[in-house]
Amino acid sequence: MAVEEEGLRVFQSVKIKIGEAKNLPTYPGPNKMRDCYCTVNLDQEEVFRTKIVEKSLCPFYGEDFYCEIPRSFRHLSFYIFDRDVFRRDSIIGKVAIQKEDLQKYHNRDTWFQLQHVDADSEVQGKVHLELRLSEVITDTGVVCHKLATRILECQGLPIVNGQCDPYATVTLAGPYRSEAKKTKVKKKTNNPQFDEVFYFEVTRPCSYSRKSHFDFEEEDVDKLEIRVDLWNASNLKFGDEFLGELRIPLKVLRQSSAYEAWYFLQPRDNGSKSLKPGDLGSLRLNVVYTEDHVFSSDYYSPLRDLLLKSADVEPVSASTAHILGEVCREKQEAAIPLVRLFLHYGRVVPFISAIANAEVRRTQDPNTIFRGNSLTSKCIDETMKLAGMHYLHVTLKPTIEEICQGHKPCEIDPVKLKDGENLENNMENLRQYVDRIFNVITKSGVSCPTVMCDIFFSLREAAAKRFQDDLDVRYTAVSSFIFLRFFAPAILSPNLFQLTPHHTDPQTSRTLTLISKTIQTLGSLSKSKSASFKESYMAAFYEFFNEQKYADAVKNFLDLISSSGRRDPKSVEQPILLKEGFMIKRAQGRKRFGMKNFKKRWFRLTNHEFTYQKSKGDQPLYSIPIENILAVEKLEEESFKMKNMFQVIQPERALYIQANNCVEAKAWIDILTKVSQCNQKRLTVYHPSAYLNGHWLCCRASSDTAPGCSPCTGGLPANIQLDIDGDRETERIYSLFNLYMSKLEKMQGDLQDTEAGHRPGRGPGAGARPVQKGQVQEDQVWEPGTPHRR
Repeated sequence: MAVEEEGLRVFQSVKIKIGEAKNLPTYPGPNKMRDCYCTVNLDQEEVFRTKIVEKSLCPFYGEDFYCEIPRSFRHLSFYIFDRDVFRRDSIIGKVAIQKEDLQKYHNRDTWFQLQHVDADSEVQGKVHLELRLSEVITDTGVVCHKLATRILECQGLPIVNGQCDPYATVTLAGPYRSEAKKTKVKKKTNNPQFDEVFYFEVTRPCSYSRKSHFDFEEEDVDKLEIRVDLWNASNLKFGDEFLGELRIPLKVLRQSSAYEAWYFLQPRDNGSKSLKPGDLGSLRLNVVYTEDHVFSSDYYSPLRDLLLKSADVEPVSASTAHILGEVCREKQEAAIPLVRLFLHYGRVVPFISAIANAEVRRTQDPNTIFRGNSLTSKCIDETMKLAGMHYLHVTLKPTIEEICQGHKPCEIDPVKLKDGENLENNMENLRQYVDRIFNVITKSGVSCPTVMCDIFFSLREAAAKRFQDDLDVRYTAVSSFIFLRFFAPAILSPNLFQLTPHHTDPQTSRTLTLISKTIQTLGSLSKSKSASFKESYMAAFYEFFNEQKYADAVKNFLDLISSSGRRDPKSVEQPILLKEGFMIKRAQGRKRFGMKNFKKRWFRLTNHEFTYQKSKGDQPLYSIPIENILAVEKLEEESFKMKNMFQVIQPERALYIQANNCVEAKAWIDILTKVSQCNQKRLTVYHPSAYLNGHWLCCRASSDTAPGCSPCTGGLPANIQLDIDGDRETERIYSLFNLYMSKLEKMQGDLQDTEAGHRPGRGPGAGARPVQKGQVQEDQVWEPGTPHRR
């Protein structure tokens, strides 16, 4: 999500690898082991949770998490929890990294010591406060000073145990006094509007009685401070929960009698001794936090135009896009933004075809075609990852889920067999799984995305033209991507492709490894397949598949996905599951006398309909056809005093839904908007708040059918698979050129030296080679002005 900042759009994202924890404290019981999981939090809001690793004090997680961050934050935090079956899960410790410190640990494995967690240190949010010091003349004519403390509002307070009913205490404290006052409790909001003023006398008139505990006529204002404590009013017997505090010395009023500012809440200093750092163990993390600062589109026109002409340059190695691949340290760095940019502008097929043709012409052995980590390979990998993710899910996910849930023994290495396992039974279990996976893949050709098929067609044609004597190269050129780089890795590590929520258990992981090896070999169409395996037990198992029908099925599949004009788009009828999960919905009022309460439901979105049911697998309680979704927008918090709510607007009513966190809310809004983008009756205006008590809270209109009062958010691309910002990707490419400027300048210098050697009088040849259209040349160097990326 973009945040506007001085004419810029600022995009925040974070990619996290949660490695492992070590030396966690033992459980105070006879077993001593713990069942631990790790959460990722933006401030106090949980946005991701790993699997539970049972019976370990050194749990290995090995999980990756990426998200676009849709709001401002102060800390990125990681909590290690110990699961408790009978009581609330207990926190072992945490790692909290301030936003400004994230670059210190950028993209490198780091061990962090776990820190102790107590309620007084878990704070977030900020307070808007105004102080005013004024002179007051008493009835006797004596002048004294009084302090007016106005607490206006708070923002971003944490939600405690599912609710937030905040109030504030305001205290004037000094060496000889402590005077406290309290605001009203604001119910069900973490952004309370208080706007209350409290008055304190800060200097005493000369007539003040010396018999009191004040033994001087006037207090030293510099020694006084205002302390504001935020609390959550709780009905629990343990008392109200502390939410944070701030302390402001009155010396801030030296220069002016009035002072107004926003303050971040701070943890309470309770004077407790800090424990040794090594007491709680440590956690290994790799964090990549990125901010993209994107200017308006016209800033990027010169560079973008050069990039989009890359496919037309002869030779393609002189094109802007190919040069980026040459100067980057890793081809992947260049491939990601290039592919996203070309997909956005519909130029990915011509570009990949051009660089693939160039690579094929350089290849001498058909057996090594597309086997290196070239720019071509990385670009095709990235295209498959972006355009083919839903295809991958609809093809593999049901069978992968069955394998994970079935837990059948499939070990075929005699050395690794467990007691009581039978080798023949295991082989049969594995053979059935391989057959299932092989069949769903080879029958899925009709569902393969068009952009992938067009790329495969160009690969097939280039390979067949280059190696005319090798009849199989037209197949191996395609299978090296669709099997080796697409299906096989997804089977091997399903969590990396969102086929499973977490890493699979060791037994299932071993089963998937054996399946992946077999599928990879079946798809390779190699002449000597048994020799493809280093392990004798794999060669023996592969004898099950030494039948011509398997090779024929692979070739038919490859023919289908790499043939021009191969399919009828209307033939794809099965619904594609796009997203599912638990959320909380408000009753829509379809029953005249029904209660409009909130209930937890399992939501399921396909490219045909949006449904919810009581639990996963149950019959739908309600279904919204995609064509009936008129808009999907955020719902303002004031409507129900609940965070992370959005609305799915239908012709007759709106469905109000609360997601688990801000990242999930954004993901649901984005995918629902994308899948319904082409609906002809989409709204242009909507109501950002709910219709309650006979009127809209936003515009106060009394009719529930009144037109919306705010414009709907900007449209997204109709393609449900891709949501790409072309300017953001161009900014990333500019940043890469800027990062590798020294290599770019050296390349330019070498080219100038080469051309100088071929000019008349300087050596052989009749002059420099002419520059083709779209090619980078000295008088066409882009001077980008000021765009930058932090």
